[in-house]
Amino acid sequence: GGAGGGAGLTAGLVLLYYAFSIGITFYNKWIMKSFGFPLSMTLLHLVVIFALSGAARALRGRGWTWPGGGGGCCYGPSGAASAPRRPRAPLLPWPGYLRRVAPAALSTALDVGLSNWSFLYITISLYTMTKSSAVLFILFFSLVFKLEEPRAALVLVVLLVAGGLFLFTYRATQFEAEGFLLVLGASFLGGVRWTLTQMLLQKEELGLQNPIDTMFHLQPLMFLGLFPLFAAFEGLPLSSSEKLFRFHEVGVLLGLLGKLALGGVLAFGLGFSEFLLVSRTSSLALSISGIFKEVCTLLLATQLLGERLSLLNWLGFVVCLLGISLHVALKTLGPRGPRGAKLHKEPDSGSDLDLLLLHHLEEREAESPLPPQR
Repeated sequence: GGAGGGAGLTAGLVLLYYAFSIGITFYNKWIMKSFGFPLSMTLLHLVVIFALSGAARALRGRGWTWPGGGGGCCYGPSGAASAPRRPRAPLLPWPGYLRRVAPAALSTALDVGLSNWSFLYITISLYTMTKSSAVLFILFFSLVFKLEEPRAALVLVVLLVAGGLFLFTYRATQFEAEGFLLVLGASFLGGVRWTLTQMLLQKEELGLQNPIDTMFHLQPLMFLGLFPLFAAFEGLPLSSSEKLFRFHEVGVLLGLLGKLALGGVLAFGLGFSEFLLVSRTSSLALSISGIFKEVCTLLLATQLLGERLSLLNWLGFVVCLLGISLHVALKTLGPRGPRGAKLHKEPDSGSDLDLLLLHHLEEREAESPLPPQR
């Protein structure tokens, strides 16, 4: 009975993760058809995620616990709970916050902003495929920052993913260069983002191992980082648009704001569902789920939206998935990087620290401005 219950729980968590992850991709694409201001949408998402993560921290302060360690960041140096009645959520001082969190926040903001921007131009299938190339950049920065051991097999991963991407985009019937470059830029920034976020989570003294705390600390700086880009590209058009500031009907305006805010709720849900899946199972389960999620997304894009893919495009997709699968297998079976052991050192936080997520979120998180996001 226990094994069946465990399998049922895992299946339920995977479906929850799929619902949020696939849902936010199609939802953002749908919103962009009627509301052509992707950076404005992203800024509103950040506000919603900040509010929800703040509320979650307040609930935890009132005695609520999260799975996989129950707020493992709320323990004192001795290992005993520092405040049994109301554990304090970590809050970084300004100097350390700006110095340590800002680089991860800026790269995350640009990754998410460019990803949403690309929906103005690009099909979901090309977006999904190109976003998968983030694994190339994650590998590159992991080697640069010595988070990963250089191995010959990694060359094969790079060749498979890059070759698959080439085949997928070669003579694609619905190829759009502008959107493709935006997603490629987002994938590059995704590599920076996950590497910096991993380093952030590894600094145990910061106490940001819980993703709710990481989300809470990232959103304000992400907002500030993305705001200049918004001001430059969307400030004037949005201020003169009847969709927002020059509205005619209050009901229409509130309906639009509600639709945009729902995207932020989905982004928060994606981050939390990733956390639940990892803390209740393992990062391997998330990685494998992510690979099959890409297949589901492409099938849905072709069936629901009528996106056209040739046999060569599908072949490229399969080759790319083989590369990602090999990467997952290497991470699971091969030797860990020099800092790998450090991730499991802190006894009190249990599998919260298994939140790497970080090496395996090739897919998009991107959609979610999260300590995914993947």
